[in-house]
Amino acid sequence: MIALSDGKKKFSFLSVILSVICVVFVAEAAAPAAAIGNQQFFWWIFLIITFLLPYGMVVAELGTTYEGDGGLYDWVRDAFGDKWGSRVAWYYWLNFPLWIASLATLFPSILGMVFGVELDLLPTLAIELAFVWIVVFMSFSKVSDSAWILNGGAVLKVAIAVAVGALGIWFAVNNGFASDMSFETFLPDFTNTSALSYLSIILFNFMGFEVICTFAGSMANPARDIPKAIILGGLAIGAIYLFCGFGIGAAVPADQIDPDFGMIVAVATMVGESSPIFVAICLIFLVTLFANMASWSFGVNYVADYAAKHGNMPKVFAHENAKTEMPTGAAIVNGVVATLALMLQLIPIPAISEGIFWMLFSINVVFLLISYIPMFPAFLKLRRVDANRPRVFRFPFKGALMYAALIVPAVELVLSIVATIMPLSADEVATKLPMLIGVLLFVVIGEVVRIVSARGRTEEYHGLTPELAAARLAEEAAAGEVGEGESAAAVAVATAPVAKPAPVQA
Repeated sequence: MIALSDGKKKFSFLSVILSVICVVFVAEAAAPAAAIGNQQFFWWIFLIITFLLPYGMVVAELGTTYEGDGGLYDWVRDAFGDKWGSRVAWYYWLNFPLWIASLATLFPSILGMVFGVELDLLPTLAIELAFVWIVVFMSFSKVSDSAWILNGGAVLKVAIAVAVGALGIWFAVNNGFASDMSFETFLPDFTNTSALSYLSIILFNFMGFEVICTFAGSMANPARDIPKAIILGGLAIGAIYLFCGFGIGAAVPADQIDPDFGMIVAVATMVGESSPIFVAICLIFLVTLFANMASWSFGVNYVADYAAKHGNMPKVFAHENAKTEMPTGAAIVNGVVATLALMLQLIPIPAISEGIFWMLFSINVVFLLISYIPMFPAFLKLRRVDANRPRVFRFPFKGALMYAALIVPAVELVLSIVATIMPLSADEVATKLPMLIGVLLFVVIGEVVRIVSARGRTEEYHGLTPELAAARLAEEAAAGEVGEGESAAAVAVATAPVAKPAPVQA
């Protein structure tokens, strides 16, 4: 992958790092993780080692070897063909509008806390829908022109997390720690099934590094910057989560942490709702929600757009703005689906209308986690069938150690999904059953979407074989250099550190 001097605006390495933080760091998810109690620190460290590092290194290798707008979708499609490419595109895209909707439900409630008012349903819906469609319109801008959103969002997120962590420690020093800080409380309790349900939130907090790969065309040197940004950004994000989680746990007992507004309620406990600090953190937090959704939209929309061009998502997702070439079709569908999801609040069933945030957020988490499972076997297959392709960054382990490092994160994803949507006790049936039904329904809808979308294809792509991979490399070598408007990675093997696979037309 090489950078072309095309005169277009490019990300600096600092901007790439900040983009990683803006995309991956999810401030609102720190509190649910803290609800696990002191054992959260064991799980943070354990999952950093067993999940974050191998996942990040897989993404770093694939992202610098295969450049393209499709990211995760591209890798899975190249490995296993259109069927699995379509499924991954659907799961990966679906999480986003549900996530927008879940965060939208936070907006009016937090505004109510700040201004001391309780909003009725209709004003609440109006504010939520305004949030959704502002995010949609923000995603119409080009990535390179939106660096200020990514950079600003990252700075504000880090500022909030550090402030909450510091306030929690200050509160504990002055009032005593809210939780038992004995050594035994830091050890994992495998019998606590409710705590295990929160582990998916920790994994969710690590997701999103592959979005950076879809920004490659806006980077000055993606082959150098992507691996460094993933490793350095990942370690920084892990440290921020640990500090913020410690602060929340120091001030609020684990069993009293609100799963919906945990961070905001924690700050209110620390400084009081009338404090200017509380008001400032609330307002900044709301701003970060816009930045977080805008940053994710750039990657998710590109994936849906790219998949639609292969006949693996509905054609509406392939609609692009003629001037900016941004996937506006996907953005508008995001808004429509998020709007419909928010309308669930009109259903007079408390488990749905009152628990809308956690239900939508959990379903969003599940589908995001599902979409990553095929990435690990895809990595192994591409290593085997496309072994001659140059790789700027290589996964550092080999043999049995490599297989173990890839199997463990895949198993963790499966277990986290099960713990999130499957009732593990009688007390969880009422809350988890709607999630389980929702997940199964969207899986079925996804299969229908896959079949309908495929009708526009004349041929089904079954994935790379050694023969196809060799032919692709030969074509790239013969091309010699990239023409105007083509991807920076579609370069001759002989002259480029990493080359992009030529698009295989389905």
